[in-house]
Amino acid sequence: MTFQLPRCLREGDDALALGYLRTYYGQPYTGAYFDSWAGDRNEPGRITADDLIAVSFLSVVVPPLAARALLDTRAAEFTALLEAIGPDRDLADETEPIGDDHPVSELYRAVRGLPGVGPTITTKLLARKRPRFLPIYDSVVARVSRIGNFHWEPLRRTLREDDRQVHLQLLDLRDRASVNTPISALRVLDVVTWMEGKAAGIEPTAPEDVLGAALTDPGDV
Repeated sequence: MTFQLPRCLREGDDALALGYLRTYYGQPYTGAYFDSWAGDRNEPGRITADDLIAVSFLSVVVPPLAARALLDTRAAEFTALLEAIGPDRDLADETEPIGDDHPVSELYRAVRGLPGVGPTITTKLLARKRPRFLPIYDSVVARVSRIGNFHWEPLRRTLREDDRQVHLQLLDLRDRASVNTPISALRVLDVVTWMEGKAAGIEPTAPEDVLGAALTDPGDV
């Protein structure tokens, strides 16, 4: 599987990419609050209620039974899985492939298996805990990138090509866009990809994405 970058990144249209970032964080879209919500309380080794609030700004809602498991009845299990992944680091620096036996995959399967939780909710929760390492997936991003819901390995390879050229490009765009909220290279990619998809008229198709879109203002992510 190959990860396709959004057209503006493939063709070097920095002006368009910068416009997407400045619009998203300048208006701001509700999704901008995902990056800043309770940042001083974002505990890397534990899923908290603040994490569930943060992902709601990305137009997803963690169902009640799943929330109970994450915060209470299975909290220790998810803490252990987070610890197994290790500290946050740039996906572009990961030298080993991410396969089914990787700790990330185990955590993904555990969260994904909760009642009412699909790939979009799962990846947004994981990205909240490891924003530099774990990318966000939704049905709009999937169509632009031409990927399935397990896209970490194709993206890892793309970010590492040519001495991490794409990774450095994303960081350069972040700095030039003067985004006030600290965001990772992966989040830059997510925002630019999603904005390009919406500009092309791509609408969410996954049930959890459709429900989230219905619960937020039109155009929000």
